[in-house]
Amino acid sequence: MIRINLAPERGRRRVPGVKFTLPAFNLGWAFGLVYLVALLAIGGTWWALISSKAALTADIERAEKDLAVLTVQIGQETRMKDLATELRRRVEVIDGLTQAQGRPIVLADAFASVLPNDLWITGFEEKSLQLKITGSAFSTTAIADFMANLRASGKFKEVDLVISRRDLARPTPLVTFEVTCRYEG
Repeated sequence: MIRINLAPERGRRRVPGVKFTLPAFNLGWAFGLVYLVALLAIGGTWWALISSKAALTADIERAEKDLAVLTVQIGQETRMKDLATELRRRVEVIDGLTQAQGRPIVLADAFASVLPNDLWITGFEEKSLQLKITGSAFSTTAIADFMANLRASGKFKEVDLVISRRDLARPTPLVTFEVTCRYEG
């Protein structure tokens, strides 16, 4: 049996004299084009990453050189700080010595003004602001006058008699003594 379709074609209109057809499409060319675009994208990404790696490597090398220079400078600054600390300590010691240098002179001057004529000092010792004075006198009255003069000067505090002995074995009996006090000149 033979069938004949007399109905017009759907969706397509025929214009008389113009024939419109799609060109033949080759899938090989399409996949080749996609492959070429993919290769170019991968190659571009690879080139960008290599360039970035080179730039970062150069930055790291420059930073390491800067770090080496700064490490040397920090070492020098640390050494300078140590030297400055040492110099400050030396200056403090020198200041302490120069301030303490005048103290023995002032102490000796204050001490000389309170000595009676018939009394001799045989020992003088200073430990942490405490004075220990040993000596001899012809009488206990001279020792008492000496202690009264120390108190009256206002520069000597806490004046105490520790020992007082008369040496009868000598032709002129001498009294040996030991006095402690604190100097606050």
